[in-house]
Amino acid sequence: MKTKPASDRALDAAVYGLLLLAASACLFPFLNVLSKSLSANWAVTSGRVGLWPVGFNLENLFYVVTDRIFLHALGISVLVTAAGTLGAVLFTAVSAYPLSKKHLPGVKFVLIMYVFTMLFNGGMIPSYLLIKQLGMMNHLSSLVLPGLINVFNMLLVKNYFESLPESLEESAKLDGASNLTIVLRIIVPISAPVFATVSLFYAVAFWSDWFHPMLYLSDPSLKPLQLYLRDIVLESDTSGQNLDLNIDQLMNISPEGIRNATVIVSTVPILLVYPFLQRYFIRGILVGSVKG
Repeated sequence: MKTKPASDRALDAAVYGLLLLAASACLFPFLNVLSKSLSANWAVTSGRVGLWPVGFNLENLFYVVTDRIFLHALGISVLVTAAGTLGAVLFTAVSAYPLSKKHLPGVKFVLIMYVFTMLFNGGMIPSYLLIKQLGMMNHLSSLVLPGLINVFNMLLVKNYFESLPESLEESAKLDGASNLTIVLRIIVPISAPVFATVSLFYAVAFWSDWFHPMLYLSDPSLKPLQLYLRDIVLESDTSGQNLDLNIDQLMNISPEGIRNATVIVSTVPILLVYPFLQRYFIRGILVGSVKG
């Protein structure tokens, strides 16, 4: 049995060590937040909570998931994420497919224009003025429409389309299939990996976006979850006097525990999406990024 040279084993150990360090840097803060959300009031306020809950209780989580404002903000975020992701995948696919056909006239010029917008854009103030002129202030469309196409994701899908064998379309045309039939019945079904990949990218981007809601929304009834979370973290009263708590809850609930529970509850929905798309993720991003 052939063994690896000492230099290769040392390199493997260094790589695994760096990966373990990076994973720990991401995982430990999350575990600390989770532990605080599951710990008793006295343990959180005295700073005794590390990576494991102290004085385990679920009062913080129960308070958050039964809060009417939180549930309303959660519904807004789910609506924006679902509508934005579906629309973005549709617009990205419609834009990428023609650009994958190099025989079409003007494809190279249009592609350069897309890449130009990826490298240079108008910035925050022109975008704000545009949204205002279009009458989209205080409307959820201002959170969805500007993000319908991400050029990086569009290039990923374009490269995936280019990697598909041309014989698939040629044989379908010989059988009398139209271009629309080829796209809907051949291209779309076999492109599930790259669609799942960009869906995850778009879903995370729409779900995590708090900057655009802060710019375009001033109506409290339209606040998505990220703005609600920002208000909880930055603006809540640390003494807890603004919290609607009874005597029993005051024994087990702390403002810091509620903030940590809010972070956990707002993170779980987008984490649940990943396992359903994981089996497509590696294949989609590899095939889409290699060719082109």
